Amino acid sequence: MGVKKANAADDAKGAITAAASGVTASAIAESYNDQIRPLLDAVDRLRHLKVTQEGIQLPTIVVVGDQSSGKSSVLESLAGISLPRGQGICTRVPLVMRLQDDPYADSPKLQLEYSNGRVVATTEAKVADAINAATAEIAGSGKGISDAPITLVVRKRGVPDLTLVDLPGITRVPVQGQPEDIYDQIAKIIKEYIAPKESIILNVLSATVDFPTCESIRMSQQVDRTGERTLAVVTKVDKAPEGLLEKVTMDDVHIGLGYVCVRNRIGDETYDQARVEEERLFKYHPLLSKIDKSMVGIPVLAQRLMQIQSAIIAKCLPDIVKQINDRLSRSSAELDQMPQDLNNVVDAVRVFFHIVKQVCTSLEKVLVRGDFDVYPEEREFHGTARIAEMLSGYAKKLPEQCPRSRGELFLMEEVRILEETKGINLPNFLPRSAFLVMLKKKVETVDQVPQDLVNGVWEYVEDLVMKIVLKHSDNFPQMQSSCRRAVQSLMDKARARSAQHVKELMEMELVADFTANPDYMKTWADIMVGFEEFMKAVEDHSKPTRITLVGFGEVDVSHLRVHADLAEKAFDLRARLTAYWKSIVLRLVDGLALHVLRAVKLLVEKDLEEELGNELLGNKFAGVERMLTPSPSTGTKRERLKKSIVLLRQSKEVVANIMDKISAAGEV
Repeated sequence: MGVKKANAADDAKGAITAAASGVTASAIAESYNDQIRPLLDAVDRLRHLKVTQEGIQLPTIVVVGDQSSGKSSVLESLAGISLPRGQGICTRVPLVMRLQDDPYADSPKLQLEYSNGRVVATTEAKVADAINAATAEIAGSGKGISDAPITLVVRKRGVPDLTLVDLPGITRVPVQGQPEDIYDQIAKIIKEYIAPKESIILNVLSATVDFPTCESIRMSQQVDRTGERTLAVVTKVDKAPEGLLEKVTMDDVHIGLGYVCVRNRIGDETYDQARVEEERLFKYHPLLSKIDKSMVGIPVLAQRLMQIQSAIIAKCLPDIVKQINDRLSRSSAELDQMPQDLNNVVDAVRVFFHIVKQVCTSLEKVLVRGDFDVYPEEREFHGTARIAEMLSGYAKKLPEQCPRSRGELFLMEEVRILEETKGINLPNFLPRSAFLVMLKKKVETVDQVPQDLVNGVWEYVEDLVMKIVLKHSDNFPQMQSSCRRAVQSLMDKARARSAQHVKELMEMELVADFTANPDYMKTWADIMVGFEEFMKAVEDHSKPTRITLVGFGEVDVSHLRVHADLAEKAFDLRARLTAYWKSIVLRLVDGLALHVLRAVKLLVEKDLEEELGNELLGNKFAGVERMLTPSPSTGTKRERLKKSIVLLRQSKEVVANIMDKISAAGEV
């Protein structure tokens, strides 16, 4: 028993001597600093530049844990400084701790950075108060939390080169002064930090609780189900040593990067004394001494973190370089596509005509040439095809055969017209007035069909023109209201011209019964072949009253026997109208189709440019003068892109420098 005490005393004496000579410091950070310092400096510089605002995630060690799990104590042990203590949540904002080993430092140098560049120098004795003051400034003097970070830079001899983010401890039950949704607020901040695949999760667990019940374990498992990004630190091991070996070896909660058990500073111990006591605890405690030495102690934790940090940075750096280059290219291209700053009316007029040219070129492609390579999948932009469909539908709506009154007996309409148009003239002449009356009645049955076509065409063209005009003037929203008025005015004129054309087409059909179409005589002659058979059926009561006639099909003529004197003229009138109707339909289809195509072509090649010019260049260039005043959204976007490009260029320079150093050192 005496021998054991003597050994223990000798060990303690030797340990104290080692601490006094700085052996602990060299164990923490002797060789790793030179290897990872350039990488870590580069990442910290990127973090300082706030490159994460560009959606580029940086390798980060994120410290999480339930409230009072010992998070702050672990960070204190790594940094060798005291952090804020107290009841409830001590860490109310994300605390980015940047530890930098400075072997030549006579004394530690500490500074806080927060609130968009504010820098406050502090000391080891006052750092806790400085953090509390900065926290109060950011999150208020109460017990609320904020996601705005504070950065603590510690330059000190013997600390490991590490950057860690300490987050508020997880609590489910709000205390007095805390918001009711405190858990949700904390959970949101934690998940934002631990979700990216570039984040390493340092999960601080108290040995006094069952690991599976820890809220921090549940959260980390939600984003890192296999645990490949999670390292666990077990604190308060001296308070619950029983079963700890089984906990850290069985790994019921899937900690992929393993466990490190530590003893933090107690009471008034110095940090060097705390390390001596930690070493003694894991060396002589009957239960804790059984844990493998590669899993115990703050020095081991520091080495593990530096190794992990170096590996994740080296792994992520090529992708960070690529993301920076990609985003820089996109932002530069987007800025190039932004409207240029206009300094005077001459600039505005020049840009205006450029926009008009782009609009007319696009419309010529889709409405005249049928070229829709810019809109391959957007059918509404395939102008020639859509207009052709409307013309085809219009032609089908016009009846192929001369319209007949529904339910009317064969030729009785013609008989009534002949009775009302008879006069004192030779009996074998067909009254022209009868033909014109019949013609007018038939034409009036279809007079709305052409009007419906032009209405549909101009409605479609107006929508298409408006979309393309607004697309090309998107950079100058202040001119779009004028463009809308110009397009609407132009379409009103086009509708009026087309309505007048339709009216004239219908009136021309009533002016005279004329056609040079040889098909008229052929059709009339074909129908008249059955005339003799028809007259026999009407005049010879012994003949069947149902007969089949070319152009009319099967008809009943029994009712015409009492009108035998008019039957011949009635048949001839129907034959002429039937033959002539084909010419009418052909003229209505061809004439209106050519009108529509010509009107659309004129609109694209001449009318639109004139209308836009009158609207925006008239009244002493009032329309284009509005272009000189950039819209708030455009100005905001331009400034955002400029700032983004500056940030990304600075970031690119940072990573280029580190890649050059790596290449020069042969570490690629």
